[in-house]
Amino acid sequence: MAVADRRPEARPLIAAFALVVFVPIYAGAQVFATGTAFHAFLGWNHYAGAAIGFAVVMLYITQGGFTAVVWSDVFQGSLMVVGLVALPLVALWHVGGLDEVTTSLTAIDPHLLSWHGPGEDGPSTGGWSVKSIVSILGMAAIGIGFLGSPQVFVRYISMKDEKQILPGTITAGIWTVLADSGAVLVGLFGRAIYEPAALADNADNILPEMAQGLLPAFFAGLFIAMVLSAIMSTIDSLLVVASSAGVRDYWQKSKNPDMSDEQLMSLTRKVTIGLSLLSFLIGIGIMLYDRENGVFWTIIFGWSGIAATFCPTIILSLCWSKLTAMGAKCAMVAGFLGVPMFKWLVPALLDAGGLQEWSGHLASLDVLMPSFLLGFLVAIVVSLCDKAGQERVAGVSEELRS
Repeated sequence: MAVADRRPEARPLIAAFALVVFVPIYAGAQVFATGTAFHAFLGWNHYAGAAIGFAVVMLYITQGGFTAVVWSDVFQGSLMVVGLVALPLVALWHVGGLDEVTTSLTAIDPHLLSWHGPGEDGPSTGGWSVKSIVSILGMAAIGIGFLGSPQVFVRYISMKDEKQILPGTITAGIWTVLADSGAVLVGLFGRAIYEPAALADNADNILPEMAQGLLPAFFAGLFIAMVLSAIMSTIDSLLVVASSAGVRDYWQKSKNPDMSDEQLMSLTRKVTIGLSLLSFLIGIGIMLYDRENGVFWTIIFGWSGIAATFCPTIILSLCWSKLTAMGAKCAMVAGFLGVPMFKWLVPALLDAGGLQEWSGHLASLDVLMPSFLLGFLVAIVVSLCDKAGQERVAGVSEELRS
């Protein structure tokens, strides 16, 4: 890693603060999704479903810690990938083959199967435009978070030795291709099979509707577990990373290096419970504010905040030997501030200046890519201007090659 100076400083505080802000938003959206899943599958009250799902996560995350999270992720991940591979196959058999899917989607909108996607004003308005290109870039940018978000990166850090990197990478790659492809195909085939009214005009209901409509009751029950697994594995990973960043990476290492293991565990458990309760309140707040709309963009906002804060620093740490500690700190701050800035401040300024078209393009792009690029640029500029820092990292590239 290129950042050679390791003195206790503001970096752990910046990291912990960013996680404490964005993790509850991300996890709160997942709490909302838990209530939606129980309501869609079993007809339960949204709030009761959210409370039960939250209680289960709280139980094993506070009692088992990181080990419980890892093992639960193994079982949950296995269940998810099997379900997301099986359901599209069942849907394809139900609809009569790929030709039938293509015919049905073309009848709805001929642009649904094109790279640029459908137009906003009806089937005849699709086509390449600045807006469609920007939207594609914005959606693709969501994947930036996999390049260095802490809840993903911690899996590699926790490996016992370097020999596990290759099989771990292969496993993660295969899982991601199967699960993500299956999720996309569920939406694609579901669009071909169901009218929007059948989903109560909420696209988030497509998987529960397909599972209950196309599968026997027993297998539909397995899909309840699969959906809840996806939600819970996300919540537990986020909470463990956020609590450990706040307690161990900042509070113990920077403020109380003599803290005993017992004190560390006790404080970590308390912080985890506190963040969990905050996440639960945010999830309930989302339900009270706008329960009918999808939760996707709330999750993306939290994901974007975490990714924009950490990914520029992590990528440059691994790939650029001139990154300094000051550059890393400024990049984290810039990425963190960029998310709310590009979400609210910049669009308001563009609208006030009569640049509504640019504001619309920024809304289509969303916040992750501009925030990431801002942090990336700040890291490079600040590092190159940091003469003292450049002296400290002068021999890093040769050291890494040796």
